Amino acid sequence: MVEKSGPVRTFSYHYRKKYGHGVGKVPLDVGVVCPNRARGGCIFCRPSSFTPSYLDSKDDLKSQLASGKKSLLKGRFKKYLAYFQQETCTVLPREKLLDHFAIPLVDPDCIGLIVSTRPDCVDKTLLVVLAELVLQHDKECLIELGIQSVHENSLALLNRNHGFADFVSTANLVKSFDCFELGAHLILGIPGETVGDMIRSLETVCSFQVDALKLHHLQVIKGTPLEKRYLRREVAVFSLEDYLVLLTQLLPRIPARVTLHRLWATSHPDLLVAPRWNVLASDLSRRLVAMMKDEGVWQGKYAPY
Repeated sequence: MVEKSGPVRTFSYHYRKKYGHGVGKVPLDVGVVCPNRARGGCIFCRPSSFTPSYLDSKDDLKSQLASGKKSLLKGRFKKYLAYFQQETCTVLPREKLLDHFAIPLVDPDCIGLIVSTRPDCVDKTLLVVLAELVLQHDKECLIELGIQSVHENSLALLNRNHGFADFVSTANLVKSFDCFELGAHLILGIPGETVGDMIRSLETVCSFQVDALKLHHLQVIKGTPLEKRYLRREVAVFSLEDYLVLLTQLLPRIPARVTLHRLWATSHPDLLVAPRWNVLASDLSRRLVAMMKDEGVWQGKYAPY
């Protein structure tokens, strides 16, 4: 990711501007399994491909938090967001989930929560009590919904087992609480989608006044149904150059106020089948910034909101 304001509002830039210092993320695992696995699971997903090496779901949350702070913050950041990214944490029984959320919230180094979940796994009852909890501790909370695409045929192909309507209802529900920020996660390069389809997904999601976005290119991970399709030559993946060109088309359509938490995926190399770009994230950032400057574009230039 780009580490300063430049043409993109990055996670790093946003939090330095907001708090006057850098903020990290500490992923945590409440030990539940995503309910979609009982229905075959998403064809691209293998949790071990994005699980930090320190993280073990068998450890209690306090141990995970201590290990994460030591492993990931490494003296670079004094403050952090507790990132409930693994699987779909909101399917945990409500009282137990709130107990987990409370553990980092009592830590003065924690500025808030990121709750990553499916749009069909959030209800108003949970949000009411979660709002009470974050307000009690005077912390922030981002609810990040994995929508991946607004197109029903793409959601079916990915075996998401939810529809765009689930995102609509949950996004509106989250935005009805002043204490929550709304985030969305989109995958770029889903088989069968055109650049126009991806633009429509992005602009549609942005129209819900999202505060944060995670974008990443489709990655083929070992042991997934997507890998089988890829080996049968049914799936194309982005070259590095083509993906950067796509970002120069998409980023100007994102409102300047939206924080970009991610622009590309970072799966474990030993599990990644394709695409294998073999380039550092810092180099990707520099190339993207240079391309955007050459094109005379920046985040928000063409945003209609």
